[in-house]
Amino acid sequence: MSQHFSSSSERGIVVQLDRGFPLVRLDDGRMVRCKHATALVKGEKIRAVIGDKVSVDVSDNADVAQIAEILPRSNEFLRRDPAERSQAQVLAANFDTVIVAHPLAELNVRRLERELVLAHETGARVVVALTKADLASDDQAAQNEDLARRIVGESGAVEVVSEAVPPSIELLRSHVPAETIAVLIGRSGVGKSSLVNLLAGAQVQATTPVREADGKGRHTTVNRAIVPIGGGGFVVDMPGVRGMGLWESDAGIEAAFADVVARAAECKFRDCTHADEPGCAVRAAVEAGTLHSERLASYQRLVKENDDQHAAAEEAQRIRGRTGHPRRRA
Repeated sequence: MSQHFSSSSERGIVVQLDRGFPLVRLDDGRMVRCKHATALVKGEKIRAVIGDKVSVDVSDNADVAQIAEILPRSNEFLRRDPAERSQAQVLAANFDTVIVAHPLAELNVRRLERELVLAHETGARVVVALTKADLASDDQAAQNEDLARRIVGESGAVEVVSEAVPPSIELLRSHVPAETIAVLIGRSGVGKSSLVNLLAGAQVQATTPVREADGKGRHTTVNRAIVPIGGGGFVVDMPGVRGMGLWESDAGIEAAFADVVARAAECKFRDCTHADEPGCAVRAAVEAGTLHSERLASYQRLVKENDDQHAAAEEAQRIRGRTGHPRRRA
């Protein structure tokens, strides 16, 4: 007697990525491990990322389900692929908010500016969470909070978060209301896993104790997972990412450096590089002390990096078009 196996097509969302198969939560609440259909990855080699909405083929006789289609994305968190520098790498998709975590005692201005560019490029709301507030002296805390607020300006929110101050957790949680998803980014050791646990109201992520000698932690999160927030939406805890190369980040630069862009609009020449051209409103602001020279230098570095990336990508696309190699975005 032959055995009858059934299969069905289901919709779901990728809720975890690790070294195995993507974990998909189906619309009916079931969790299934999935592989990608050959037809999906054969051409442009597209892979599902955390937050992707997918169509899944589920069969009774298969150990894992199969992702047959990745549905159109509302947005993406992109960086330049560190392995394929002329291509993009998607880290997450379909989210509403980007939370950028930085330790209050060790605010890295250059990295914060870069992360803000990438965050704004997604089109999502942007929140900077200043963590480990208990490790900063009062003077240091006040100085770095003020600096972060000046850098973020009106383009996002800044919250100082401390486990010892429960209202600060509630304030951050309010930025991720029900039915929304936030992506949490930041280098290793900034306390992202601890922050996720505080937002979730439970120990959902392993944490590594801070070293007493220097107050630093080690990398803890090794996968990407969507975690429910107590009384709110969801947060994607991302592994600490060292390389944050820009990818087609024109809009992100404009949003993250709105102060510089506003002054640039007053320059005499539309293509002013803010170097030594006459009538440069940006240089005038630096000389008047209303714009820090370091801020302008950061803007110029990131604009150049972005321009160089555009040129490299166009050249790679031209070569691929000539050789027939498709462009990959994974």
